[in-house]
Amino acid sequence: MTAQPGRPDEALFSLPEQDPPPASAGRSRRAASRRPAARRPAERLPVARVIVDTPLPHLDRPFDYRVPADMDADAVPGCRVRVRFNNRKLRGFLVERVATSEFSGRLAYLDAVVSPEPVLTPEILELARVVADRYVGTLSDVLRLAVPPRHARVEKEEPSPDSRGFRGTTAEEAVAGVVPGPWEAYPEGPAFLDALRAGRPARAVWNALPGPGWKDAIAAVAEATLTAGRGTVVVLPDGRDVAAVDAALSERMGAGPHVALTADLGPAERYRRWLSVLRGHVRVVVGTRAAMFAPVHDLGLVVLWDDGDDVHAEQHAPYPHARTVLALRAHRVGAGALIGGYTRTTDAQLLVESQWAGSLTADRATLRRRAPLVRAAGDDRELARDSAARSARMPSVALRAAREAAREGPVLFQVPRRGYLNTLACAGCRAPARCDACRGPLAVRGSHAMPSCGWCGRVCGGWACPECGGHRMRAVVVGARRTAEELGRAFPSLTVRTSGREEILTHVPDRPGLVVATPGAEPVAENGFAAAVLLDGWALLNRVDLRASEETLRRWLNAAALVRPGGAVVVSADGSLPVVQSLVRWDPTGFAERELAERQELGFPPAVMMASITGGPEHVRELLEQVELPEEAELLGPVPVGTELAEDGTHRTERALLRVPRNRIGVLTRALKVAAAARSARRDEYLAHVRVDPLHVI
Repeated sequence: MTAQPGRPDEALFSLPEQDPPPASAGRSRRAASRRPAARRPAERLPVARVIVDTPLPHLDRPFDYRVPADMDADAVPGCRVRVRFNNRKLRGFLVERVATSEFSGRLAYLDAVVSPEPVLTPEILELARVVADRYVGTLSDVLRLAVPPRHARVEKEEPSPDSRGFRGTTAEEAVAGVVPGPWEAYPEGPAFLDALRAGRPARAVWNALPGPGWKDAIAAVAEATLTAGRGTVVVLPDGRDVAAVDAALSERMGAGPHVALTADLGPAERYRRWLSVLRGHVRVVVGTRAAMFAPVHDLGLVVLWDDGDDVHAEQHAPYPHARTVLALRAHRVGAGALIGGYTRTTDAQLLVESQWAGSLTADRATLRRRAPLVRAAGDDRELARDSAARSARMPSVALRAAREAAREGPVLFQVPRRGYLNTLACAGCRAPARCDACRGPLAVRGSHAMPSCGWCGRVCGGWACPECGGHRMRAVVVGARRTAEELGRAFPSLTVRTSGREEILTHVPDRPGLVVATPGAEPVAENGFAAAVLLDGWALLNRVDLRASEETLRRWLNAAALVRPGGAVVVSADGSLPVVQSLVRWDPTGFAERELAERQELGFPPAVMMASITGGPEHVRELLEQVELPEEAELLGPVPVGTELAEDGTHRTERALLRVPRNRIGVLTRALKVAAAARSARRDEYLAHVRVDPLHVI
């Protein structure tokens, strides 16, 4: 193993090779025959450098092992191996074979080659190293995200040329002349396709037109890239989007050149498809977040759809975001990039303003023909005019639009929250209704349920307000199920369906009906929804979050884009708000420009880079004392976070924010990693939690 002599951790983890002791006089010949024969190293490149699967930051480096002669043929760079490490057998990846080692001691042998399949390509290894450094993580953590678990039986299967995803595809087999199709609606669209067809690294931030054409546009750019003999990685938020793009690719190119990778395939099928990509049988990959590391040969294009969706942020350490990973990957290999959506995030706008990517938008005339008509409605004043509107909890203008549109087709109602009555307050003083036992929030789970605590589950039938003594409650946040009940009373002749966490609808027929959906669970109507009503806009806009307005506009535009051209969209929010005006004018680019300018002035992400340190107060402060921060770094906090209290009444968890200019993020992450490695080497069991680019900083 590679080591620097004299370091205590190296003394602990170095495993010298020992010769077997001589047989004692009393040992029988039979016992001596069972003694393992002395191993000899491989004659060529006898040293293997291995990334051991350990999460400890101070061990985030390759270790050297001897390659036994009997493993010489199987121990290829990129294969999975097993090694002895600190008196344990751990898995790892062999990343390189070399002639000599810098370690002055005696090297241990590889314990086993788990599989001779070279599953870790040089490109993915280098990308994983960059991602680990960028997010203050370890290489083994990133490789755990990049390389799926092994399925031995699948590795032994012979590729079938007739099965989906296993037929080799060449540029000659692809369509020679890619039809622009949906890209003709964008002034720069045909030029973007021509650049990809010529193999040039065209990069763009794309504002998609309303309607279902986005998936066909993605299929067209993948086809254009394939004609240049290069591959494509398409990353989408969820399985429904993957299925839609998968179908569009099949319609345009057939089933052979592409494959879909999703978590619900099961381990065997997912590994089978992943191997088809690794072995070069498939050149186009479409999938959810994990597909960002797909080992596509000669990558020519990366595509990310709806980059503002939180699901693109990995939930496991070191928490990389698909937008950053794909941008790094495209930049490193000279590939094109397409970051698209109905909206535009401030992060994507920063890519445009830094000239890393161009802007792909339609002209206003085309947009007016394709977009629905958006109107803003007030809240309480409108409700007072119509008793039916009041019972359905929507302004009368929204109710009228829904009644008229329901004669022609389905109508969509977007509700910010699932459930029934999720948040309650005193009807008199409006103080939040809380449990008498644990002070948790009260909610109603169903139409015949009593108020109960969301934390401890205690039923609070005899609740009394501690502020004013009142016994009546009012709903603060109404969920999708209660909204469906209210709409059923307001529209007794129509079928009301819900789409949310329990059951997500994918499609609805083109006939009169109502659909109540939470953001992200909206189905697709056969010919587009006749109208959409966006309820309770205040619940989205009033969240304590830096990205509240940006995220609200994203959710509104995603729902409004499902409405047919010229259909009605009514948003229940104050029409004077800038975010509402951006929706009415369908101007996500203008909103992103203004929002980014404000962030630059105030020093908020993405104009600057931030890292958070979260943990127990003493551990956060200890780590901050050990970090050698760059001069430009600004420390914010620590401040208490969460509601959990210690026995002495203090908060159990605190968070500190570190802010630096974007060009100094590398210096900050290196300093944080050095400090984390130092604590890990001391066997500190209470490491503070470090996260770069936290989604929520307020």
